[in-house]
Amino acid sequence: MKAMGIFARRKRKFKNTTGSSHNYPVSPNILNQFFSVKRRNQVWVSDITYIETTKDWVYLTVIIDLFDRKVIGWSLSEDLTAENTIIKAWYAAIDNRPINQKLIFHSDRGSQCACNTFRNILKSYKELVEQSMSRKGNCWDNAVAESFFKSLKVEWTYKNQYNLYSDAEISIFKWIETWYNRNRRHSALNYKTINELELEIKYE
Repeated sequence: MKAMGIFARRKRKFKNTTGSSHNYPVSPNILNQFFSVKRRNQVWVSDITYIETTKDWVYLTVIIDLFDRKVIGWSLSEDLTAENTIIKAWYAAIDNRPINQKLIFHSDRGSQCACNTFRNILKSYKELVEQSMSRKGNCWDNAVAESFFKSLKVEWTYKNQYNLYSDAEISIFKWIETWYNRNRRHSALNYKTINELELEIKYE
């Protein structure tokens, strides 16, 4: 490795984003690690991770449709309030894919998704949306979102240094919207891109 100029990436300092110590109700784990679905808007999964800048942490919230693994909504914020994380990402997601069939929305037990404000938003869809949450401390229950974050960090953010929030926002937009959602191949899609899958469905 030394001769070839290859260096191991050092493990980054852990920053917890799952505030599960709260008094909000916890939804049952309806998804139960069943990540294979047959249509769009059948299951959305969501999670929050941290991105390091030279000044402070910023927080990335994503919502992924399990059908094609597309990031249909995301938000970058400087705090962990529900308004600036999951609620902002949720409204971006429904702008991209309006809900007109039964949908399971799965996340961890964090206060952002468990809080009354967000629950009331889900309830406003007249029983179309069923909320599901991972078991406590079980990252495998939300493996697709966890895998997305791993890819983002290893392939992109660990290779970049962000001085400001705006630097991180532009960089993450570029990776999600011009690479991941368009040109990256996905093993869950038989190594097709999301665009290729969309074209197949269109012409079936």
